[in-house]
Amino acid sequence: MFNELDPQTGCLLISEPFMLDTDFERSVILLCNNDHEGTLGFILNKKVVGCVGDLVKEMATCTFPLHIGGPVAQNELFFIHSRFDLLLSGDEIRENIYFGGDPELLFSLINEGKIKEDEVKFFLGYSGWQPAQLDAEINVNSWAVQNKFPTALVFEKDTELLWKEAVISLGAKYAHVANFPQSPSLN
Repeated sequence: MFNELDPQTGCLLISEPFMLDTDFERSVILLCNNDHEGTLGFILNKKVVGCVGDLVKEMATCTFPLHIGGPVAQNELFFIHSRFDLLLSGDEIRENIYFGGDPELLFSLINEGKIKEDEVKFFLGYSGWQPAQLDAEINVNSWAVQNKFPTALVFEKDTELLWKEAVISLGAKYAHVANFPQSPSLN
């Protein structure tokens, strides 16, 4: 079995290595909400061509990358951050990781150089599951759940490395999976 834990707010979902769904192929998702109403999270390792400055007028000079958070509401911008001390807003989803907050203050702090690229991640859209839908996907081994990982992994810039590091963080039993080729038929 690929998974041993139940999903909860603040954990990672790591896709199994040969997932056929192109929206989630080799994805690492941070769950920001998981309750009786459903689950919401963001894909951490799928970048969009372009940057925040291309999308947000007030951030024209900002080169922070944009990520595809998931297939739902891809015309909306979301963010996570580790700087509650400056923003004083956002929902804590895990120690030192916050979902949302005051976007105007965030943009101002970025423009002033007070918040760095490795302290915030921006997403277009999100990943969502209806109640019991995610549990069903986990039961057929589509996802592994990880709740023991360093905060820095969430803000990792290298999207290729992020999936591998997330798999390795599952432990020695899974470490070999990190080296599976993306397309075994090309091997």
